[in-house]
Amino acid sequence: MLDADLAFAYGIEVRALNQAVKRNAERFPSDFMFQLTELEFDNLISQFVISSSDSKSASPFNTSIMGGRRTPPYAFTEQGVAMLSSVLRSPVAIKMNISIMRTFVAARRYFAEPKNIGKELKRLEKVLMLHIDDTNLHLGEHAKSINDIIAVLNELTRRPEPVAKRKIGFVTD
Repeated sequence: MLDADLAFAYGIEVRALNQAVKRNAERFPSDFMFQLTELEFDNLISQFVISSSDSKSASPFNTSIMGGRRTPPYAFTEQGVAMLSSVLRSPVAIKMNISIMRTFVAARRYFAEPKNIGKELKRLEKVLMLHIDDTNLHLGEHAKSINDIIAVLNELTRRPEPVAKRKIGFVTD
């Protein structure tokens, strides 16, 4: 997502979002965010057909002399969006961060149970079987690899059978 879209979603100005990112640069490695190149920025502007002289344009890509963007926007990956929620101070960002934390903990607890992993593996197998098609050779190759992974995961999540207890003592006939 672009910085302007995220600023709107989080209820803050683009300038404030970018300042927060710069103050916390170590939290945003290149796989969390990157800045568009000039060429990408120009292509983005032309896709939105934004007039450079229209100072009334509400678009964040307006590059008129009256205001608007002067530098290419930042683009954020899924991890970058989540990290933004932890560095921004808007009420929306705080709520988003709390939701992310609760969801992460719930997912971790869910997948910590072997029975839930088994359930998810069975669901994955069903979905895979729906998409396996002899005419789609490319998917067929991947399907075999995925089936091998599923078999290993099933083996790892299988609970060992209880061992029969041996009787201790003397055998009397």
